[in-house]
Amino acid sequence: MLIGVMSDTHDNLPAIRKAVELFNKEGVDLVIHCGDYVAPFVKKELSKLKAPLKGIFGNNDGEKEGLRQALGVEDEILELNVDGIKIAVLHGTDERIVRAFARSQLYDIVIRGHTHKYEIVEFGRTILLNPGEVGGYVSGIKSVAFIDTQKREIKILNLETGEPLGFMSL
Repeated sequence: MLIGVMSDTHDNLPAIRKAVELFNKEGVDLVIHCGDYVAPFVKKELSKLKAPLKGIFGNNDGEKEGLRQALGVEDEILELNVDGIKIAVLHGTDERIVRAFARSQLYDIVIRGHTHKYEIVEFGRTILLNPGEVGGYVSGIKSVAFIDTQKREIKILNLETGEPLGFMSL
């Protein structure tokens, strides 16, 4: 299965459109959003995804009821088991909680957002993945990640240039 991962879209509709186009072009089977959509009107672009969207709330998602209705967002933490790979998704506002999830070794991958900085870090048998930010407002770099459960690899790409920003084998 090919999973597209995005975070911190912050209402940037042109950047969201670009991410959706890339995910559709690559034929992802699932898209994970790590929070900070911000407002329900992002549905305009996210509804163009060909794959199902699963996501969690971020600290800037003030219109929670609207996001629930528009996108089906329900929780602040999401647990998935995809092709035998255990995944936890959280926004990551509290660094202690993020590190606790990673150090718990209960998951193969812990996916987080919030910092707007892309990274792939190993914690024992667990990989901590931050796809960076789609919005590009803080770091100036718009990025997304892909998890390929068959090839057992994770990669982060610059959304503007397609340039690889990070890679790790599972």
